[in-house]
Amino acid sequence: QVQLVESGGGLVQPGGSLTLSCSASGSITGLNAMGWYRQVPGKGRELVAVRFSAGNAIYHDTVRGRFSISRDDHQNTAYLQMNNLNPEDTAVYYCNFRSVITSIEYWGQGTQVTVSS
Repeated sequence: QVQLVESGGGLVQPGGSLTLSCSASGSITGLNAMGWYRQVPGKGRELVAVRFSAGNAIYHDTVRGRFSISRDDHQNTAYLQMNNLNPEDTAVYYCNFRSVITSIEYWGQGTQVTVSS
Protein backbone atom coordinates (compact mmCIF):
# COMPACT_ATOMS: atom_id res chain seq x y z
CA GLN A 1 0.00 0.00 0.00
CA VAL A 2 1.11 3.50 -0.86
CA GLN A 3 -0.47 6.60 0.57
CA LEU A 4 -0.27 9.92 -1.25
CA VAL A 5 -0.87 13.33 0.25
CA GLU A 6 -0.79 16.31 -2.06
CA SER A 7 -0.94 20.02 -1.44
CA GLY A 8 -0.21 23.37 -3.02
CA GLY A 9 -3.34 24.08 -5.00
CA GLY A 10 -5.05 27.42 -4.93
CA LEU A 11 -6.03 30.50 -6.88
CA VAL A 12 -3.50 32.20 -9.12
CA GLN A 13 -3.71 34.90 -11.78
CA PRO A 14 -2.99 34.15 -15.43
CA GLY A 15 0.73 34.20 -16.02
CA GLY A 16 1.42 33.32 -12.43
CA SER A 17 3.12 30.33 -10.90
CA LEU A 18 2.19 27.62 -8.47
CA THR A 19 3.95 24.59 -7.05
CA LEU A 20 2.27 21.34 -6.11
CA SER A 21 3.71 18.78 -3.72
CA CYS A 22 2.96 15.10 -3.35
CA SER A 23 4.36 13.05 -0.49
CA ALA A 24 4.30 9.26 -0.70
CA SER A 25 4.52 6.81 2.15
CA GLY A 26 4.16 3.07 2.59
CA SER A 27 5.54 0.29 0.42
CA ILE A 28 7.70 2.33 -1.93
CA THR A 29 10.21 0.09 -3.67
CA GLY A 30 11.65 -0.58 -7.06
CA LEU A 31 10.92 1.12 -10.32
CA ASN A 32 8.04 3.54 -10.17
CA ALA A 33 6.57 6.71 -11.56
CA MET A 34 5.20 9.71 -9.72
CA GLY A 35 3.35 12.61 -11.21
CA TRP A 36 0.07 14.40 -11.73
CA TYR A 37 -3.05 13.96 -13.77
CA ARG A 38 -5.71 16.64 -13.98
CA GLN A 39 -9.44 16.53 -14.49
CA VAL A 40 -12.19 19.01 -15.29
CA PRO A 41 -15.91 18.25 -14.91
CA GLY A 42 -17.23 16.01 -17.65
CA LYS A 43 -13.84 14.86 -18.87
CA GLY A 44 -11.44 12.11 -17.97
CA ARG A 45 -8.16 12.55 -16.22
CA GLU A 46 -5.28 13.53 -18.46
CA LEU A 47 -1.60 13.17 -17.80
CA VAL A 48 0.15 16.39 -16.87
CA ALA A 49 3.65 15.25 -16.01
CA VAL A 50 5.28 12.12 -14.68
CA ARG A 51 8.84 11.46 -13.61
CA PHE A 52 10.15 7.93 -13.31
CA SER A 53 12.47 6.73 -10.58
CA ALA A 54 15.00 6.05 -13.34
CA GLY A 55 15.11 9.79 -13.94
CA ASN A 56 13.27 10.38 -17.18
CA ALA A 57 10.09 12.43 -17.39
CA ILE A 58 7.15 12.89 -19.72
CA TYR A 59 4.93 15.94 -20.15
CA HIS A 60 1.65 16.68 -21.80
CA ASP A 61 2.22 18.76 -24.91
CA THR A 62 0.22 21.66 -23.50
CA VAL A 63 2.44 22.02 -20.43
CA ARG A 64 5.86 21.15 -21.80
CA GLY A 65 8.13 24.14 -21.33
CA ARG A 66 5.89 25.66 -18.68
CA PHE A 67 5.73 22.93 -16.05
CA SER A 68 8.62 21.10 -14.45
CA ILE A 69 8.41 17.95 -12.36
CA SER A 70 11.06 16.92 -9.88
CA ARG A 71 11.48 14.29 -7.20
CA ASP A 72 13.15 14.18 -3.83
CA ASP A 73 13.52 10.45 -3.33
CA HIS A 74 15.01 10.87 0.12
CA GLN A 75 11.61 12.16 1.23
CA ASN A 76 9.57 10.30 -1.40
CA THR A 77 8.12 13.60 -2.51
CA ALA A 78 7.39 14.93 -5.97
CA TYR A 79 7.02 18.57 -6.94
CA LEU A 80 5.28 20.12 -9.90
CA GLN A 81 6.38 23.67 -10.62
CA MET A 82 3.81 25.34 -12.83
CA ASN A 83 4.77 28.55 -14.59
CA ASN A 84 2.93 30.83 -16.99
CA LEU A 85 -0.40 29.44 -15.92
CA ASN A 86 -3.45 30.12 -18.03
CA PRO A 87 -7.18 29.58 -17.38
CA GLU A 88 -7.08 26.32 -19.36
CA ASP A 89 -4.88 24.90 -16.61
CA THR A 90 -7.78 25.15 -14.17
CA ALA A 91 -8.58 21.65 -12.94
CA VAL A 92 -8.34 19.29 -10.03
CA TYR A 93 -4.82 17.91 -9.98
CA TYR A 94 -4.39 14.36 -8.72
CA CYS A 95 -1.06 12.95 -7.67
CA ASN A 96 -0.38 9.47 -9.03
CA PHE A 97 2.08 6.76 -8.04
CA ARG A 98 2.53 3.70 -10.24
CA SER A 99 4.77 0.69 -9.95
CA VAL A 100 6.49 0.00 -13.24
CA ILE A 101 6.78 -3.68 -12.33
CA THR A 102 3.21 -4.43 -11.22
CA SER A 103 1.32 -1.50 -12.79
CA ILE A 104 -0.51 -1.02 -9.50
CA GLU A 105 -1.21 2.64 -8.98
CA TYR A 106 -2.42 4.92 -6.22
CA TRP A 107 -4.04 8.33 -6.20
CA GLY A 108 -3.85 11.37 -4.01
CA GLN A 109 -6.93 13.17 -2.79
CA GLY A 110 -6.71 15.89 -5.42
CA THR A 111 -6.06 19.60 -5.12
CA GLN A 112 -7.89 22.38 -6.93
CA VAL A 113 -5.92 24.73 -9.14
CA THR A 114 -7.83 27.76 -10.37
CA VAL A 115 -6.29 30.26 -12.78
CA SER A 116 -8.37 33.40 -12.98
CA SER A 117 -8.03 37.16 -12.91
